[in-house]
Amino acid sequence: MSYQVITTRQAESDMEAAYQQWMANHSPDKATLWFFDVQEAIESLANFPLRCPLAPESVTFGSEIRHLLIGKYRILFHVDDEVVYVTHVRHFSQQTLSAEDVGES
Repeated sequence: MSYQVITTRQAESDMEAAYQQWMANHSPDKATLWFFDVQEAIESLANFPLRCPLAPESVTFGSEIRHLLIGKYRILFHVDDEVVYVTHVRHFSQQTLSAEDVGES
């Protein structure tokens, strides 16, 4: 079964901010590689997204928020029928999502 993957504006904004940090702290080449790796990881959610564990936010919000780990980043998403909604891309150093963060997606 193949799922449709939809990336929210918030997740895109998260990726853009992280990309800019990679540009500033590393190099344009490394930033580009990181961005493509994250895009590839998101696309992989079309196949077996339920393979990913529940995120700590699931306990907080009482819903099945899952995460896919890539390097030092978490791709947060939820599955609704045959659609995967990618809602956030967060560095491990960031705190778990708050109610305000969830309201943004």
